Amino acid sequence: MGTLLGFDYGTAKIGIAVGQTETGTANPLTTLRAIQQKPDWTAIGRLIDDWLPEALVVGLPYDMDDTETEIAPLARRFARQLEGRYRLPVHMADERLTSQVARQLLGRKIKKYEELDAIAAKLILETWLSERR
Repeated sequence: MGTLLGFDYGTAKIGIAVGQTETGTANPLTTLRAIQQKPDWTAIGRLIDDWLPEALVVGLPYDMDDTETEIAPLARRFARQLEGRYRLPVHMADERLTSQVARQLLGRKIKKYEELDAIAAKLILETWLSERR
């Protein structure tokens, strides 16, 4: 039982959420912009130091026909990099439709599109947690 961080990977920005295995819930944390088309490893490292997660969950993008999207290999690479850098278990979770659901949850309240990525990360993490219960 412990804390997890969830990631909605994108080449321009990465949404991040924190969740608890005990409650099966997650909350959006932040969205980090890429630095020269690479993840902001310094900021990710700070989040890992602050939250001390037992594992990480990265969204794996699928199309509705169950095929992986063009960005899926990059999400898998990001997951491998997380595992190598932080020596934590990294799990992949189907992130199909999470951005659309995040848009619906926010409705007209969207102040910044970055909010969508953090909420999508929350949904990815909650999906993974619910599949483990």
